[in-house]
Amino acid sequence: MRGPVRLKVVDPGFLPAVQGLRGVAATSVLVVHLYDMPKGGIYDVVNPGFLPPIWPWLQSVINVGGHGVELFFMISGFLIPASLMRHRSVSKFLFDRALRIMPAYLILHLTLFVVGPLVGYKFFRDIGVGGYVEAFFGNLFFVPELLGLPYAQQNAWTLTYEWAFYVWFAVTFGAVARLRSPALAIPLIALAVVSFVRWPMSAFFAIGMIFSVVDLRFRLAGWRGLLLGLVCAALMYGTLEYLHPFYGLVPGFVLFGMVLAPGSAVSTALGARVLQFLGRISYSLYLVHPFVLFPLQVIGLKLVDHGVNRWLLWVGFIALGVAASIVASAASYEFVEVRLRRMLDGMLRHAIFRPIGQIERPA
Repeated sequence: MRGPVRLKVVDPGFLPAVQGLRGVAATSVLVVHLYDMPKGGIYDVVNPGFLPPIWPWLQSVINVGGHGVELFFMISGFLIPASLMRHRSVSKFLFDRALRIMPAYLILHLTLFVVGPLVGYKFFRDIGVGGYVEAFFGNLFFVPELLGLPYAQQNAWTLTYEWAFYVWFAVTFGAVARLRSPALAIPLIALAVVSFVRWPMSAFFAIGMIFSVVDLRFRLAGWRGLLLGLVCAALMYGTLEYLHPFYGLVPGFVLFGMVLAPGSAVSTALGARVLQFLGRISYSLYLVHPFVLFPLQVIGLKLVDHGVNRWLLWVGFIALGVAASIVASAASYEFVEVRLRRMLDGMLRHAIFRPIGQIERPA
């Protein structure tokens, strides 16, 4: 551990360990779906599935993997304050967030709502035209819960949390930095606390925010540091799954402090090339893999009906699913997150912000 403590937001720049942590988060969610989808029931299929019998302890270990989303929340809580300070403009900050989130999401959203009804995806069964329109726009703007609808994309519910955090932090920043009224931040902070109580997993944003303003890191090297990191990760995932999210805050805090410490064993391990690659494509991997796994699931459910061995089907599903998910996610990253995003940035930024600048420029 090192100090001193400083209450100042600093731009951390690119941190390989944070990118590696993204890779861990996305991969852990993928692993859960490699286990859940062969059971068949996740897509409301009557077929009992092709998951072979596995040890109960292994099922328990796999089930906790879905809590990789809390790792994403900690990362956002850490990086977003510096991003907003760097932009020094709420509108430009939200514009860049939309460019980061929306292109890949929108392509998958349109694909789902065009192809989904044609292949009989359960979401569209007995939905009707009015329900279809409502679901389309409710999911497009990440508010299906407000409309009493399920999320169409399997993992998109976390983006509601992300957008709520972006807007909340931007409004708080505007109240304090632009309006120069710290008192306005009090009800906004109270709103965040209420949100933490109502949606406990959102409290993991606070861990990242603390580290964004406090120069506190846990630089533990060697095998002891790596072992402590693994223990903290296991405690965080386990308490999130089997106890209460608030119990996971302490091990999550210690773990993230080791991730951010240059030279720590955890930070070094997360710098591995494979984790850097997975971290780079993590957003696409997180969103795309259910779309890739779905046809493989359908094929597996049909083959098991014809007597094909469940172990053979599951192993094939994992091998093909992982390979296809990584290839599709890498393509999505390159062509959507990088190239399309760059093109949209060049087209829209000039069109949106130059007129604003002209309006604000004194005559």
